[in-house]
This record gives sequence, structure tokens and C-alpha cells, in this order.
Amino acid sequence: MSRKKRVFRRESKPDIKYGNVTLGRLINKIMIEGKKSTAERIVYDTLDILEKKMNKKGMEVFDQALNNIKPEVEVKSRRIGGATYQIPVEVPPERAVALAILWLITYARNKKGRSMSEKLAAEISDAYNNTGASIKKREDTHKMAEANRAFAHFIW
Repeated sequence: MSRKKRVFRRESKPDIKYGNVTLGRLINKIMIEGKKSTAERIVYDTLDILEKKMNKKGMEVFDQALNNIKPEVEVKSRRIGGATYQIPVEVPPERAVALAILWLITYARNKKGRSMSEKLAAEISDAYNNTGASIKKREDTHKMAEANRAFAHFIW
């Protein structure tokens, strides 16, 4: 890490159709080998599937699902006196969104037998209903932080 000057975060660009920055980040994470048009088609098809399935706007369902997935605490490793401790720390809002998107895509890709749009729609609807693999991942992260709460005084 450079000690010379402060590193500034680049602003993410919003998506074309809805003008939503978070949706733009989702499209960029789904994109493989620079095929952005394919990633956009997958995401927009997913939102259409969600609208038909849930009888609500796709963006509302997506936003609520993302809020349900976002972790509040996570553990970070810290080496103290030859031992490594898992220290619970609060998750900054930007990282919480990044983790939620990452978990959503990872567990959607792990599902078998359907198109990516259908798999992503299924994972988002599960997250909207507080079930599914991405919600379980968030709860496991919170349990890990709760179990290591005794080491919270090592925060630097």
C-alpha cells in the first residue's frame, strides 16, 4: 500500500436502463471476459422474471433482497503474539454491498440446470423471502463474529 497519498475510490457507473449504481455493479460482477451486453441481458431478464413471479417491480425486489443479504459484522484475522485471532469488525456500507452482490452471484452460479437469468432470479427471490444460500452465508458470518466477540478488544 502506498504511503505517499490517499487513494480515492472510483465512482461506479449506473446501469443504462434503470440508472441504478448498485445494478451497474451487479452487471459488472456478472460480466465474464468483457461481455457486458450479455451480462446486461442476464440482469434485465432476471428483473423481468422477478416482476412476473413476485407481482412487484423487479428493482424493489432486488433492493430488498440485497438489504436482506448485507452483513453487519464480519471477522478479520489479526496476528498477536504468535497467535492469530478472528476479530469481529463492523462492515462498511460499500463492502457490505460488495459482499452481498458477490454472495448472490456465487450461489446463483452454483445452482444447476437452468439459465443464469433463472438461477439469479431464484436466488434473489429466496433472498427477498429471507431463505436461500446467500442468506445462510450472511448468518454464518454473523455467527462467526458472535462466537469471536471475546476478541473484540483487539481491534486496532
